[in-house]
Amino acid sequence: MAESTGVDYLAPVYIQLREVVRSKIEDGEYAPGTAIPSENALAETYGINRLTVRSAIDALVNEGLLKRVKGKGVYVMAKYERDLEVLGGFSQTMKDRHVRSCKKILLRGQRKAGEKYASILKIHEEDLIYYIKRLDYADDEPIAIQEIFIPYNLVPNVENIDISVFSMFEIYKFYGINPARAWQVLDLAQLTQSDARMININKEQTVFLFSCTTYDDKDRVIEYSRSYTRGDKCNFTVHFHK
Repeated sequence: MAESTGVDYLAPVYIQLREVVRSKIEDGEYAPGTAIPSENALAETYGINRLTVRSAIDALVNEGLLKRVKGKGVYVMAKYERDLEVLGGFSQTMKDRHVRSCKKILLRGQRKAGEKYASILKIHEEDLIYYIKRLDYADDEPIAIQEIFIPYNLVPNVENIDISVFSMFEIYKFYGINPARAWQVLDLAQLTQSDARMININKEQTVFLFSCTTYDDKDRVIEYSRSYTRGDKCNFTVHFHK
């Protein structure tokens, strides 16, 4: 390969090219949403054959950094940054980053809290909770499955509100509830085959699991949520203060 890249030249050529393309994505030369040069152009630029180029591109497609669009080319995929210190839902996070978002409701309904969720939500086991399972999209790409558990007595008749239109934080305001703080835990998890398929990943791939307990200004637990987020679609930041 003619271009100096700082990669290990003892590595196979397709790995060298993979790292060249990765570097150009990370440096912003290949910007999110734009097409990278064609396989023919890359082969000519680096003096290698198309099969080698295809192997390198396939590896980055499998990582989620690139996406093949039939008849158009190979495009750079965006990652969505999530600030773990900012209290806000999915819709607000995407809005702050000027990303078009939407939600598809998979399941919703009432159920008894039971021992586990009664303990988390600080309610009785026989109390009703409202459960929501939804699919979150960013720029028409499914990136997360979210489960939300809410004490029903806080938001009675929530089933009559279109939760695909209104965010939960907006719904809380309807009821005079003011989210004030949250405790969030980050873990790694694997999805069932059916859930993995919904966000376009393999069952074997690991996802970020964000578990979040949210409190209002009266120190009541108003929500517990679990968000299973594609690792290839999300960066997260934490700010440390002296």
